[in-house]
Amino acid sequence: MKVPAMIAAELRRLTASRMGVIALIALVCVPILYGGLYLWANQDPYAKFPDVPVALVVDDEGAPAPSTGPSTDATAEAAEPVNYGADVADNLIDGNAFDWQRMTAAEAADALRDGSVDFTVTIPADFSAALTSAAGDDPHRARIELETNDANNYLASSMGTQAVEKIRSSVAEMVGSEAAERLLTGLSDVRDNLVTAVDGATQLTDGANTAASGSVSLADGTSQLAAGTAQLADGASTLASGAQQVSDGNRQLADVADRAGSVVQQATNALPQVRDDIRSLLTEQGLTQDEIDQVLVRLDPVATRLEEGNTTVQDAVGKVDQLAAGSASLAAGASQLASGAATAATGAAAANDGAAQLRDGLGTLANGTAELRDGLSSGVDAIPASTPDLRSLQADTIADPVQVSSDKVASAEDYGAGLAPFFAALSAWIGIYALFLIVKPISRRAVTALHSPLRVTLAGWLTPAMLGAVQMLGLMGILAITLGFTFDNPIGTLGVMVVASATFAAIILALNVWLGSVGQFIGLVLMVLQLVTAGGTFPWQTLPVPLAALHHVLPLGYVVDAMRQLMYGGDLARAGWDLAVLAIWLVGALALAAVGVTRMTHRRTLRDLQPSLIG
Repeated sequence: MKVPAMIAAELRRLTASRMGVIALIALVCVPILYGGLYLWANQDPYAKFPDVPVALVVDDEGAPAPSTGPSTDATAEAAEPVNYGADVADNLIDGNAFDWQRMTAAEAADALRDGSVDFTVTIPADFSAALTSAAGDDPHRARIELETNDANNYLASSMGTQAVEKIRSSVAEMVGSEAAERLLTGLSDVRDNLVTAVDGATQLTDGANTAASGSVSLADGTSQLAAGTAQLADGASTLASGAQQVSDGNRQLADVADRAGSVVQQATNALPQVRDDIRSLLTEQGLTQDEIDQVLVRLDPVATRLEEGNTTVQDAVGKVDQLAAGSASLAAGASQLASGAATAATGAAAANDGAAQLRDGLGTLANGTAELRDGLSSGVDAIPASTPDLRSLQADTIADPVQVSSDKVASAEDYGAGLAPFFAALSAWIGIYALFLIVKPISRRAVTALHSPLRVTLAGWLTPAMLGAVQMLGLMGILAITLGFTFDNPIGTLGVMVVASATFAAIILALNVWLGSVGQFIGLVLMVLQLVTAGGTFPWQTLPVPLAALHHVLPLGYVVDAMRQLMYGGDLARAGWDLAVLAIWLVGALALAAVGVTRMTHRRTLRDLQPSLIG
């Protein structure tokens, strides 16, 4: 009997009754139903997140607006309190990421407990106060409270954690942007003030330069003054010395004149007495009165001249005394002049020293103000000029400096498409496993009739392989038409699915040939092992070491990888390597089954001729 005849005989056996046809159709539909229904249910769960009920509790009491600079009455009136909690709540509800339901804290706790919501998010009373606390003396972080209930759904807890993290990032960006804009506004004000300071420093530098130039002229003048006053002091000292000598000489002259005047005055004062003495003496000599008068008349001109000479002498003595007094005053004045000139010379010298210090100090001041002006100008250049729009962009950049640019070498269109390779491969194994519940692995009558073991093996494999191809074709139709998944290489993807089904048929055939019903059970165990080692959901690198080792051995992981490469537009070389590994499994399993069939030819019994519904 040839292989086609054996396949036809097996198909006639499977369709010999109405229940047989129903059973065959049902088993052929197993992978279609399994893969199709599961992927349909999980085609795009993220799009359904807006239907997930979440309680939102907003207890934020708000806070005063953060200060943006020196407070004035106008700014104090313009600054309104902020309530970041209300803003966050509005953004969440408008964003429609979940079915946000505003509740009180008590209502949210009851709803979470009875499963009306999957998790709760609470914005506490001090939320705004904490967000604005960085500007005060008690900075602390704001809190967003998440409460979950794994008894409702564990993944909902994970979703809540991710949602709160996104809220945290969004709030941090919003508050950071506002804080950065306030900082940039302050820097802009600082720059404006620095520009004014540069103007003032320029004027100060000009004034300092002018003062420095004047101080140089002043120092020159005080130097000349000091030299002149020194000469004046020397001359005044010489004058005082000469005046003192003149005063001393005049004093001596005055003394002599006083003595001479005194003598002349005494002589003048003695004339009347002398006249009387002469009169008496002449009388005693017996002269007559006429004779006496004649003598006295002769003496009167002498007396007159003596009195006139006394007058002249007294006038001269007075003038000499005046001269002596004047020269004494002159000497005293000259002495005072010499003392004052000396003091003036000392003061002029001190003034000259001070003017020199002032000149040096003003020169240093001029240099310092020039450095101040240049430094302020550099400060202005270091702070770029900005506009409100530019500051807003700068603040957004500071608050969120990193923008993620995402690109994909190969891309799955949604969550369901991402799972499709894994569940399609698993469906292929389940479909073949279910077929072997009614398909005979090997025709024992053919073995007993001494047909070729190789042909018997091929016939036993081709029957489920062809039925498996029908399964894969139906599943491909469900994925492409019903679920609308797109395929970068649809023919290649279908080819991988058919090869995978054929390989699985060879593996389960070998197990049945060698171990019978035990082999069928091991096929179930292999399915479980491949379910966890294929890397269909999480990366295989996350597996424990023993299971990760099985990933590199068992065939399901290679089927998943090949489908991904062909379905998403990945590396065709990788898909070729995966198909090569499947070919090794296919050929190896068929060879092992053929060896088992050959062994059967040496252990034939009459019982092998009895037909059986399950091979």
